[in-house]
Amino acid sequence: MAELVFFSGTMDCGKSTLALQMDHNHAARGRGGLVFTRDDRAGEAVVSSRLGLRRRAVEVADGTDLWAEVGRRRTAGERVDYLVCDEAQFYSAAQVEQLARVVDELDVDVFAFGITTDFRTRLFPGSQRLLELADRVQVLQVEALCWCGARATHNARTVGGAMVVEGEQVVVGDVGTDAQGDVGYEVLCRRHHRQGRTAAAARAAALSPDVLPFG
Repeated sequence: MAELVFFSGTMDCGKSTLALQMDHNHAARGRGGLVFTRDDRAGEAVVSSRLGLRRRAVEVADGTDLWAEVGRRRTAGERVDYLVCDEAQFYSAAQVEQLARVVDELDVDVFAFGITTDFRTRLFPGSQRLLELADRVQVLQVEALCWCGARATHNARTVGGAMVVEGEQVVVGDVGTDAQGDVGYEVLCRRHHRQGRTAAAARAAALSPDVLPFG
């Protein structure tokens, strides 16, 4: 039987790498599949990994009906045995329900990849619905690390190295790319997320004369 599987984790834990590997493995066994994504940091209609891997994909927009898309392709004679859905946290709840329908009524495997919570530690709508509907939820085993060396469990949004806790839920950026004052992201342990202490803040504190040892 087909399954809806949600692979989750923080940023920088290898979700897109695994998504591309999953597509490769299934295609290598003769299965036909589709790769979907939304708001990838590398641009529209592409799945990219921080390791440098990338693949063309179908971009999901607000009005995309995933059930209808699979049905249309099958009607046209295209083989669709599985879907790989990257950046699934950005899908709407209705689109996640369409994925569940694809699994149940078309017997198509759906492998969804995404982070669960935003920079405010609130669930993304897509991730929430996946947690509610998925046959399996699998937390990725590659552990992202906070700047302190502890396991990173939270995603932080930064501007100029400073953590921010207000703003739109979805603003596309990448890990460690805010040196010019643009929006960036950083993974932190819970303690340092609660304290708002980013790597830049920690470096600034370490360089402060108040904390340097006196000779």
